[in-house]
Parts: sequence; structure tokens; C-alpha cells
Amino acid sequence: MSLTTIIGAAIGSAIDGSNGDDSSIDGAIGGAIAANVVKAAIPLAVTFATGWLVLRALGKLTDQVFGADLPGR
Repeated sequence: MSLTTIIGAAIGSAIDGSNGDDSSIDGAIGGAIAANVVKAAIPLAVTFATGWLVLRALGKLTDQVFGADLPGR
């Protein structure tokens, strides 16, 4: 169990336990799951953004080298 998962579980437990309806175990489980999803989603988003920027830069470079009126554009 990583520190991120533990912190997510603690925050989820605190939020769920604050209303006093039931035990805070389900909030801890939800918080742990949310922490793991965020931990996986952030690197994917950064990788996607980097790839998009590289493709955009290559497109601009191609336009500068070969001209903007290439067939199919």
C-alpha cells in the first residue's frame, strides 16, 4: 500500500464519516480507489499532452519547410 493510497483512504474516511450516517469504511475504500485512479490518470494525461504538442510542432515545422499548401491539407 503506497502513501498516496493511505492518504486517499484517510481523506475519504474523514469526508464520509463527517455526516454520521454510517461507518467510514466505505469512504476509506472509495478514497483509496480514487487515489489510485488519479495516480494512474496523471501520467497518462501528461503523456498525451506531450505527444499532442510534439505532433503540433512537427506539423508547423513541415509547413515551414515544404509550404502550407500541401495536397490533402
